[in-house]
Amino acid sequence: MHKKAYLCLVIATLCWGGNAVAGKLAVGHVSPMMLTFWRWTFAVAIIFAISVPQLIRDWPIVRKRLPILILYGVVGYTTFNATLYTALKYTTAINVAIEQAGIPMLIFIINFILFRMRVSLAQIFGFSLTLLGVALTAAHGDLGTLLELTVNFGDALMLIAVVAYAVYTVSLRWKPIVDWRTLMAIPALFALLTTVPLVLWEQASDQAIWPDTRGWVIVLYTALFASLVSQVLYIKGVEGIGPNRASLFINLIPVFGTLLSVAIIGEDLQLFHIAALVLALGGIAIAERGKPASP
Repeated sequence: MHKKAYLCLVIATLCWGGNAVAGKLAVGHVSPMMLTFWRWTFAVAIIFAISVPQLIRDWPIVRKRLPILILYGVVGYTTFNATLYTALKYTTAINVAIEQAGIPMLIFIINFILFRMRVSLAQIFGFSLTLLGVALTAAHGDLGTLLELTVNFGDALMLIAVVAYAVYTVSLRWKPIVDWRTLMAIPALFALLTTVPLVLWEQASDQAIWPDTRGWVIVLYTALFASLVSQVLYIKGVEGIGPNRASLFINLIPVFGTLLSVAIIGEDLQLFHIAALVLALGGIAIAERGKPASP
């Protein structure tokens, strides 16, 4: 069966659920772009330390497929994380966790538009429920705010992050056939390079906060678990069961993120958070059970 892929995806989403909590704990201890920069600095140092011989062997393939690997780093790593950490300055870790439930739905939409993936009525209904759950969270329980365009700025930023990671996941169908270390190292390097101008901008605008003791602990967590462990396991999971089915596991991020936010940060669990979780996870369950039969 696909038990190994399932385990990889569960651990990956647990690490990402913790990433939202880490980003919230980082506020005041390390600024968003500084966190993103140091996260990828440590991640690149670690992955290259164990990958150089393999990178040399894979270089002929990497050279031909460099654009897609750069895309992974710029969109999936830098854009997603820099936007997420910035969003956490303005909204809660619970909100950020739940809003990531919109990623699988968007992946299905992109796949349908680009590759004409078959969609059933049950899937349309299920993903509509997921969208409602995300909207409920973004509107802080009051959907009327969406009509008045008063959604929290942080929640609006998370929409950008959601789009970025959906694009990244869909694009994994074109990943080159190389060792997992190479597939992690090259995008991580370009994630680091594209973070440099962002941290310089943050410094120039007098918004940079150099990590203190807590900040460095958070940097190390994000480098090891939210970067290396989670990304490698996610790629393994996608290899095992495909991007569409693997994307459904992203809906564990709201569960893990919400529980960790309440347990570690002490954030309040509101009724609309519970309703949003039920809608998001229930919608995914309906969509998965109602998926079209394979031709």
